[in-house]
Amino acid sequence: MTPPPLDLVVAALRAPTYADVRRRLFRQLLESLVYEDAIRVTTTDDGASVVDGTDEQGHPVQYVFTARRRYGFDRVSLGPEPVRRVADGESAEADSLIRFLGEVRQALTADPECLARFCRELEATLVKDALAQYVRIERGDVLAEHDYDTLEGTVTDGHRYHPAYKSRIGFDLEDNLTYGPEFRHPIRPLWIAAHRGISRVATATELAEDAFVAAQLGEVTLRDFRNRIAAAGGVPQDYTLLPVHPWQWREQIAPTWADQLRRQEVILLGEDPHAFAAQQSIRTLSCSDMPERPYLKLALSIVNTSTSRVLAPHTVGNAPVVSDWLRGVVARDAFLRDECRLVVLGEVMGTAVDPAPAADLVRSDTYGTLACIWRESLHPFLERDERAVPFTGLTARELDGTPLIDPWVRAQGVRTWLRHLVRASVLPLLHLLFRHGIALESHAQNMVLVHRDGVPQRVALKDFHDGVRFSRTHLAEPEACPVLAAPPSHHVNANSFLETDDLDQVADFLLDAFFFINIGELGLFLADAYDLDEQEFWTVVRDQIRAYQKRFPDLDARFELFDVFKPAIEVEKLTTRRLLPDTEVRVHAVANPLAEPATRRQPDSVGGR
Repeated sequence: MTPPPLDLVVAALRAPTYADVRRRLFRQLLESLVYEDAIRVTTTDDGASVVDGTDEQGHPVQYVFTARRRYGFDRVSLGPEPVRRVADGESAEADSLIRFLGEVRQALTADPECLARFCRELEATLVKDALAQYVRIERGDVLAEHDYDTLEGTVTDGHRYHPAYKSRIGFDLEDNLTYGPEFRHPIRPLWIAAHRGISRVATATELAEDAFVAAQLGEVTLRDFRNRIAAAGGVPQDYTLLPVHPWQWREQIAPTWADQLRRQEVILLGEDPHAFAAQQSIRTLSCSDMPERPYLKLALSIVNTSTSRVLAPHTVGNAPVVSDWLRGVVARDAFLRDECRLVVLGEVMGTAVDPAPAADLVRSDTYGTLACIWRESLHPFLERDERAVPFTGLTARELDGTPLIDPWVRAQGVRTWLRHLVRASVLPLLHLLFRHGIALESHAQNMVLVHRDGVPQRVALKDFHDGVRFSRTHLAEPEACPVLAAPPSHHVNANSFLETDDLDQVADFLLDAFFFINIGELGLFLADAYDLDEQEFWTVVRDQIRAYQKRFPDLDARFELFDVFKPAIEVEKLTTRRLLPDTEVRVHAVANPLAEPATRRQPDSVGGR
């Protein structure tokens, strides 16, 4: 592995892009803290927002900024000017996120240990994104010239709400340059053989494990791997084969799976015959040499945004089962199948290696750390004149600030383009909810827009292993719903469940992930880039939903059951989740922009606590 050039790191830290990234981080940090009511803010007579703090000598400090409520979900937006730090009668741009959090800690709702961890995540995000933005400029990326697979790496914005959007805790700078999607370096997954006695394999209906693996590796490589198993004293038929990320092998498997490696329960076989590239989710790889090959979603023991990127074994086992179910639902529904032409990128096979730990004290060393989910490639689903863009690309800008979508919006008009987009993306997801009782966690990373010359046509959906929520008793076809593995007692993520009897949790799952994070970000973007009034944006979305509902009067009772127009919804406090122990679901009620204006919950003012 080639070490990162020191001059590249130093140049990125000294470049103007470093200050740009720091300002973005400050903005997202304060926006989320204020929005989640996690910091005490007062408002001055001239409308400025102020957070009071104390420096290390005990002297008073103030952080001053401007902020306003947005229409969509009561979101908070800071003004364009940098945050100011006022101390000893002098005002200067606030240039340290860590000093800010240290000085205002008494105004924060935060656990001290979690706050220290969060500081490290912000520092890591600052450096890693500064590197990404510097390299992007040096390369001279032109997003409009890239195909879908390349856009998965070159749309480098990351999460637009979560402040630790590129923390990648576990990756040092060398790892980040080697395996980060922005840097587009080829990755060769390593393959291992895992004894079936400690492994679980789940496949989609009519998929044969051996034939599927053979198709991935090719006859020559598969024969070589089987010979290596035999040379190690094993019987090839007693083992299942799966890929592992090279970083995961080096950092997690080799040092912590010593017993399994010594007993030949796990055998290292060699590299995949083809080169892969990291997608924006980092742990999912697409095959560069053969784009039609399934994507590899690999367990990766890093933390990015709020989440550890390992793969819990029960979710790996559920993945093909849920995919089969969803594809069956779409195939039997004429609206989804023929009109929406919805693409479900099936998770066709999942393998998890899950040995019993020597003691519960070390369960986390192996739990979820060696697993793979194979997801169908998008390419076989595209028609000749169709192209695709990650949904995150809809809010991306070229280096000169021009939106990636600008040629499409200029050609069609922003309102016409938006109506096409809503019909292509919003209606199929709502139909799944209304008619079938199934909510999907389709945040921007889990959705792909398929278009013809920029005109939205349809969407492809992905990531179902833990991204579905439903109430079995309220499904349209409960008999078609498979029995799914539940989280084990030691699985600590309070958000990791698929089934619930609480219908609000079903509807809010879609409203939070899809409308708040996905469509909501687009509403903010179109307001800022094209002066499309936010209330008008949500009126367009609402009108399209109402028109859809008029087409399906037989679903009136279901529309009431899953009320997407209710005055308020609960959304997750993503930053608070990093500031407090992850022992419960942390949400807050906010105004629903889909509600009729007369019934909409009125937001609180910014500051004033």
